[in-house]
Amino acid sequence: MFPAPPTFEDLNVWAALPVIILSLWASVLLVADRFINNKFYVAAYSLLGVGISLVIALFQAGDLFDIGESGTAFEGMFMADQFTYVVNIVALISAAIGILISYEYLERTKLDRGEYYILLMFSAAGAMLMGSSNNLSMIFISLELLSIPLYILSGIRRPQEESEESAMKYFLLGAFSSSFLVYGIALVFGAAGSLDLGEIVVVAQTISEQEATQRYLLLIGAGLITVGLGFKVAAVPFHMWTPDVYQGAPTPVTAYMSSVAKVGGFAAFLRVLVTGLPIIAEGGDAAVWVDTLQILAALTLLLGNLVAIMQYDLKRLLAYSSIAHAGYILIALAAGGVPGVGDSAAQAALVYLAAYAFTNIGAFAVVAAIEKDDSTGTTMDDIKGLAVKRPWLAGAMSVFMFSLTGIPLTAGFIGKFWVFRAAMDAGLEPLAVLGVLTSAISAFYYVRVVWNMYFETGDAVVPERQQYLTSGLVITAAGTLILGLLPFILENLVRDASLAILR
Repeated sequence: MFPAPPTFEDLNVWAALPVIILSLWASVLLVADRFINNKFYVAAYSLLGVGISLVIALFQAGDLFDIGESGTAFEGMFMADQFTYVVNIVALISAAIGILISYEYLERTKLDRGEYYILLMFSAAGAMLMGSSNNLSMIFISLELLSIPLYILSGIRRPQEESEESAMKYFLLGAFSSSFLVYGIALVFGAAGSLDLGEIVVVAQTISEQEATQRYLLLIGAGLITVGLGFKVAAVPFHMWTPDVYQGAPTPVTAYMSSVAKVGGFAAFLRVLVTGLPIIAEGGDAAVWVDTLQILAALTLLLGNLVAIMQYDLKRLLAYSSIAHAGYILIALAAGGVPGVGDSAAQAALVYLAAYAFTNIGAFAVVAAIEKDDSTGTTMDDIKGLAVKRPWLAGAMSVFMFSLTGIPLTAGFIGKFWVFRAAMDAGLEPLAVLGVLTSAISAFYYVRVVWNMYFETGDAVVPERQQYLTSGLVITAAGTLILGLLPFILENLVRDASLAILR
């Protein structure tokens, strides 16, 4: 006999309502776009759909929305908890700002295509699903939903050679990394007999040293999954695609990609490693992958910050900066493998991702504002004297540079404080010290941007004032300052975020 179909309570649709609405909205708009000649309306409807999903996600995070008692949806495939809701909020805010900063850029560069906004929404839905996945197969599908729209968006400026090259590099290396992820998932399934994280964690915590084959399958599987997700978050040595793709893709795409890819990638990282694969060696305390992640974090911090010093183009500078910031979040991920620190490490990662979303999208939005229609005008020379021509633009960029450095009273400082505190709680003091030292190194190239805008003479040429891009800049600058001045907002948001629900 066939099993009974799941009931509405089993599906618990309300728990997944933000991502369901976003996906359905994008699907309907994909058809409607064929009949809409003025692409302004496609952008407006996209922003409306993202806004509706964001409002629901905020209600969920504030415990004002009934999500049911089970904490899961779709028969356990979807995990509905505070961690999921915070990831939803950050991904949706990134999508909303991404739409705002894109419209005028696409219009003046003759790239005004309705599918741009639809692909952006599908990518956000993928990031949201990665943060809520309770099953390895769902993580893979969510990763592809996140990635494939980004591959297309990177090359949307065809026939420009740089854009096509960035899309090809991103696609080929992304497909290559996905094969590592799938192979790792297959090995974990072979060892645990399940793709469900709740069942995998039982095997990971009870397996003994005598069960060598099963144990090695789990360890190798965890390693291959780390390679696949490491590519997505641009961790060293899986970072090679980042500078070329960030430079070649249209700047609003780069701005959005730099945030949403990290949100989805690190959310899945935390779900898989901290929740599903906390493999403990006999006689040990921390998970066996902690040392590996410490090495990856150290290499990512050093390479990202040191190579960024030598960059002349702002998009490449921010690309290596993005690599470096992946290293800071990797510190929190490594701390999550130490008993008793998993939840605080997850909260630190969420705080950092929220702060980084406002700051990095804002920095790229400034680059988009000064970029010429032929995609030139993004070098250090092009911002000399910007404070004279566009003082508000230079002021916003200064806020973002100080936040990326980790200067107090900015969101970036709060994010780094949380990450370093989690590292200290986990006993990873050398990694925390390295994080502080590399933050000091990063001040050189971030302050150099500010110096060029205020203290160098030049003839910075800025396009006419752009209303919607300006709105996006106001939101990102305000968010960067408000989260820095009122850190309790983030603290209250992530306070109940936990990855221990399955243990």
